[in-house]
Amino acid sequence: MSSSFGRNLGLVVALIVLCIVGVATAGDRFASTDNLLTVLRLASVIGVVSIGMTFVIIGGGIDLSVGAIVALSSVWATTLATQTMAEDTHWIIMVFTACAVGIGCGLVNGVLIAYGGMAPFIVTLAMLAAARGLAEIISERRTQIVDVRPFVDFFNGDLIGIPVLVWIFAVVSAIGWVLLNRTTFGRRTIAVGGNPTAARLAGIAVKRHTVLLYVVLGLACGIAAAMLMARTTTGSSTHG
Repeated sequence: MSSSFGRNLGLVVALIVLCIVGVATAGDRFASTDNLLTVLRLASVIGVVSIGMTFVIIGGGIDLSVGAIVALSSVWATTLATQTMAEDTHWIIMVFTACAVGIGCGLVNGVLIAYGGMAPFIVTLAMLAAARGLAEIISERRTQIVDVRPFVDFFNGDLIGIPVLVWIFAVVSAIGWVLLNRTTFGRRTIAVGGNPTAARLAGIAVKRHTVLLYVVLGLACGIAAAMLMARTTTGSSTHG
């Protein structure tokens, strides 16, 4: 049980026990397909952020600012200017904006940590305050309503009976799994997290790779922000 397989098996057993308790106490309502899809839909936003955070943690880092980055991305993507541009062109502009803001925040975190030599805890704590504060300034502490209906309709729709948000979570999870387990990027991530000095001596650009890890997490935050905007039809500095 002390091995990686044993720890994962323990998580699976715990999940099965929780499901058994749920069925025993709530009966058919808990075990229904509708309830399962509801749980997955609500968990999808945090799930997407968790995929990005997995890379950062395996790479030996941590990020305290993900919630604030989600909030800033949602606010920036729901400003009047962004929504007007989306209505004039396509709602995908809002998604690109959210992802660009997330990537930008991740890039700042990564550069300060990798090239600035600062502790991830301090850098991301500062980003938490900065991103949340900037989101409040941009939104003037008001909730911004999403008026682009095609955007809301797409993300709140379903495909073969499964919500689009769940599909997005599944796709991001699959891409994350392949990236971590079947690519050089994933192997380098594990090497950097295990022993940065050995990874550097093996020819891995540790600093550059660390920056990329935080950029990946920023992208995940941007995607999660778009999902949250559609689910709540709002952009707010309190999101995340």
